[in-house]
Amino acid sequence: MESWDRKRAIDRVEAVLETVETEPLAVPVREVWVYGDVALGLDPVERLDIYLTKDILLHDDADREAEFVEEYGIQSVGKTVRAEWADQYPEHLRATAGGHAAPEKCLAAHLLGDEPVHLEVCNASFEDNVRQRLKGALAQDNYEQILDPRGVCLWKEGTRSEDAIEKLRAGELIFPTLPEALEMLGADADTAKEAAEALAAARESQEGQSVRGDVL
Repeated sequence: MESWDRKRAIDRVEAVLETVETEPLAVPVREVWVYGDVALGLDPVERLDIYLTKDILLHDDADREAEFVEEYGIQSVGKTVRAEWADQYPEHLRATAGGHAAPEKCLAAHLLGDEPVHLEVCNASFEDNVRQRLKGALAQDNYEQILDPRGVCLWKEGTRSEDAIEKLRAGELIFPTLPEALEMLGADADTAKEAAEALAAARESQEGQSVRGDVL
């Protein structure tokens, strides 16, 4: 697994923030978080994890869908991703296996290129998704689906948290261990330990860029 020098990792996160603040995106983004290694102050950062809270776009410019199907073979442009954005950044258009525009993949292409970053995209806030994912993982004994709850909000509704960025750079943020964090959210001690070990093993096997999109 490729690791990141801590300074490089945080510089990359700031570049993502700059893009979110200054450029049109495939869908509106409301929050930007980091979690896991970079939030914990580790150096090097074994895996750079970024979480975006987005709005669900419905029929932004649906009348133009046929244009993009003809030009790029991708459906739902103007419905699930902005047609105006696709006009400006057609190279970042990405589709699902079924041929429909995939907001999370479009965001990853625009914000990250092909870098080895894990990007989570959901319409729900980080805290809400953490709880929903943990609930589902515990119910199904599928601990690899857990979202590490140790996150830092860096940008929300158009405002960047300079204080959070500075603390992130200095490695001043203090978090519990992952098992302790999961216990705080309702997992029993043995399950929390087992879940943390499963999640660590799953992360260790990850290579390259990965993207996950959720709708709650």
